[in-house]
Amino acid sequence: MNRLTKLFTLSILLVLALSLMSVGVHAQGGVVLRYANWNLGTEEENNVQRQLVAAYVAAHPDVTVEFVDMSGEGSWDEKLTNFAARGELPDVWMADNTPYYVQNDWTADLTDMVAGDADWENVPELLRNAVTYEGRVLGLPVAQFVMGYFVNQDLFEAANLDAPAYGVAVEDFFSAIAALTDVQQGVLGTNDMENIIGWYASTQDDSLGWFSFDGTHMNYNSEAFKAGVQAAIDAVPYTWQGLTEEQKANFTAVGPWELFLNQEAGLVWDGGWAVPAYTQNATFNWDFVGIPGGSQAQVADIIVVSASSANPEAAYDFAKWMSFSSEGYVAEAEIAQNAGTVPTRMPVTITTETIDLYMSFVGDKPGLRMALENLNASVLESLTKIVPGYANARWNGKPGLDIGENLDVTIGFVFSNVATGAFQYPDLAPQLEEFANGILDEAAAAVMGS
Repeated sequence: MNRLTKLFTLSILLVLALSLMSVGVHAQGGVVLRYANWNLGTEEENNVQRQLVAAYVAAHPDVTVEFVDMSGEGSWDEKLTNFAARGELPDVWMADNTPYYVQNDWTADLTDMVAGDADWENVPELLRNAVTYEGRVLGLPVAQFVMGYFVNQDLFEAANLDAPAYGVAVEDFFSAIAALTDVQQGVLGTNDMENIIGWYASTQDDSLGWFSFDGTHMNYNSEAFKAGVQAAIDAVPYTWQGLTEEQKANFTAVGPWELFLNQEAGLVWDGGWAVPAYTQNATFNWDFVGIPGGSQAQVADIIVVSASSANPEAAYDFAKWMSFSSEGYVAEAEIAQNAGTVPTRMPVTITTETIDLYMSFVGDKPGLRMALENLNASVLESLTKIVPGYANARWNGKPGLDIGENLDVTIGFVFSNVATGAFQYPDLAPQLEEFANGILDEAAAAVMGS
């Protein structure tokens, strides 16, 4: 090879190398994706999520996935903001506050990528809508969990009572928790009263979702929501909040979340993330009841692809594997089976096959199966991750109220103290609603204008 040929060859190689680098591909032919998630555990633990990433890389030998170090001080979003300021956002990351990322133009538009995808079509509409902003798919549901009441069927049988089942009427639910409660014997009808405020209105007015949200506004002053607040107050004697310190001595549990596995509560409000623990540790017959009336709350985790990723197609393909890919879920189930555990998440792509696969780990739980087959009837609980301004409209905002010695309280304080007798909720409802909806309107306008 003469000198001119060598120079020409070197020039071609240099151009190719620069071209490959410009799209984020190493000269060796490998794509590097940077991934940030809070559920990866440690390298030594090698948990299910790490093994699922490894399974993807094994099937895609041209891809390397690097875990972004998210340790140190600051919140998740503060760390992402620092990465963004340096132009170093991960290619794929778990979303804590999707509206914030949308407002800052960090999220890739995945609309064309999901179009026509058979797995995407089998994602429940509620979840697809949750990651769609102004007609654009800007995130992917990476996990979903049903949330509602789980029932200890043996406790009801021992009390010669019919155990509530999926679809139980609202009035029968309240009758059941009252009938089962026997504080002297260390048995409560249910563990907590505050969750009733979250679901009750949706059973009385089908235009209302979780905590009265109608898709745009909170309805804190609606008759259905005010009735839910009163229903929660009326249920206090059948919950942990209704116990005196002396009465708590009748229970082994030292808090409401220990009651169920201790067989000290007939119904407990919990999410599908508890199913592995119940499957492995419960010494009694149990099932899922959901929300009285035949629905359930739905909790969603979201993953996003960076708009600045040098490899958007590769980043999307990896994000899909970790989220709604039916093939990825089969791989996760195999990992769980090899570990002798139950999959940590429920399937996102809902088909007969994925439901059967999940239920094969859990056993005969008709209520749980019915819930998975009825996900489009759910009320979405994960509004903080999805709705601009929701956190302030539900918890953090201060509507200018003083309650006793507590000055300038938050909305969350109000709802956590409705049963104390320090105030009458209907008196505060109009002010709370007006204040919360002002927050939501302002936050929505900020995102839509991004």
